[in-house]
Amino acid sequence: MEEIEVEDQSKTREAHNKSRVKMNKYALGCALLASTNSILLGYDIGVMSGAVLYIKEDLKISSTQEEILIGSLNVCSLIGSLLSGKTSDMIGRRYTIVLAATTFFIGALLMGLAPSYPFLMAGRVVAGIGVGYSLMIAPVYTAEISPAMTRGFLGSMPEVFITIGILLGYVVNYAFSGIPNHWNWRVMLLLAAVPAVGIGMGVIVMPESPRWLVMKKRLIEAKTVLVNTSENEEEAEVRLREITRAWELHESSSFVGQSVWKELLWKPTPATRRILIAAIGINFFMQASGNDAVIYYLPEVFKAAGIKKKKQLFAINVIMGTAKATFVMISALFLDKYGRRPLLLLGSAGMVIALSTLGLGSMFFEHTAHKPTWAIVICVIAVCADVSFFSIGLGPITWVYSSEVFPMRLRAQGTSLAVSVNRLVSGVVSMTFLSVTKKITFGGVFFILAGIMVLGTVFFFFFMPETKGKSLEEIGKLFEDKKTSDEGSDEMSGT
Repeated sequence: MEEIEVEDQSKTREAHNKSRVKMNKYALGCALLASTNSILLGYDIGVMSGAVLYIKEDLKISSTQEEILIGSLNVCSLIGSLLSGKTSDMIGRRYTIVLAATTFFIGALLMGLAPSYPFLMAGRVVAGIGVGYSLMIAPVYTAEISPAMTRGFLGSMPEVFITIGILLGYVVNYAFSGIPNHWNWRVMLLLAAVPAVGIGMGVIVMPESPRWLVMKKRLIEAKTVLVNTSENEEEAEVRLREITRAWELHESSSFVGQSVWKELLWKPTPATRRILIAAIGINFFMQASGNDAVIYYLPEVFKAAGIKKKKQLFAINVIMGTAKATFVMISALFLDKYGRRPLLLLGSAGMVIALSTLGLGSMFFEHTAHKPTWAIVICVIAVCADVSFFSIGLGPITWVYSSEVFPMRLRAQGTSLAVSVNRLVSGVVSMTFLSVTKKITFGGVFFILAGIMVLGTVFFFFFMPETKGKSLEEIGKLFEDKKTSDEGSDEMSGT
């Protein structure tokens, strides 16, 4: 049995090496369709950063209500994230994507047509649930359908589309800022329904995840999908045997009949515990870095720096969005070549420098009535650097890593748990950002965020082994054998 397994893994690696030369177009198409779901969150982040300026004027809401309005989508997405694991195991990955798009579509209509603040909040709640579903299911589906040697690039697509959505939101802010205040923010929010419809229709041509099909014992359908996403039938056969063996080992284990949540949280094995620490840790630091809050409240930051005209504020947003989109694509292109750890460590270390610079710039503005152009330019560069380093590291790699480290039996609900932590931290940071800045100033907040990223860099170095080039079935061994995991970390750190 062991000889057969070694032979299979050898064949798998050989097949994967061939796939380095050419991207599988069918797998790429599936990943793109699934990842377009993530454009919904990106668009909301981008468009709300500008729309909220007009909502405050039109609905006469306070700063506290503004924080609740912005952060509520992230907190409510916690509901969708927690439900998505069980849902996707029951009805499949593909139909969960449809559910996510439909829920967000309803939320977008409620927000755009809201006659008052309570109705607007109701729309945020519904849209948030849809976002929670989409953030979990897009990376899981992409990871499960991708060949190992291109999984980093394909798994980065959700973050690519989040970034594209943010940039679209900024462009829409700029384009519709000139129409009457009562209508501009409504048009901005209603336009979010357009991609939701396209996503729901696009899923019709997507295949189901081959690993979910194996879980449901639909092996013929699973093989068909694997043939389409592999370089040749031999590679597809090897991948199918690996997936089937992994599932059969689970069915013959003592975990059969137990709750997945019990296996994850109540009595996790040492390997499962290490996986949880890595997956939850990276999701925690992704949002504790304050990236979402910085994007949501960037106009407030630069208003404090002396820029008052909304057109100028939105223009800065577009510049930042362009930088973010550029660097997330660069990261996606090199993720399978250089691996997860080097880019993650580079990105987090770069964020420390950028946030520290932004903190210094903000403190300068707080202690002088004069707002020199050179200081504003430095702050704009620091913001662009912050989001760019985020897009190199934490942005794409969080989704890739979260969806690939869990074993098949735990993947959907394990990823949903990690993403739930992501959403909870994002909501807390977004809903307290302005209140905290009033207590300790923008400069103080940016220095705290820089300190958090110092801790994050240390965490990534010690707790996250390299997963580049390994099949989903092989990755678990990095966590099962602690010595192997440590050796992987030493190799990547050059020791």
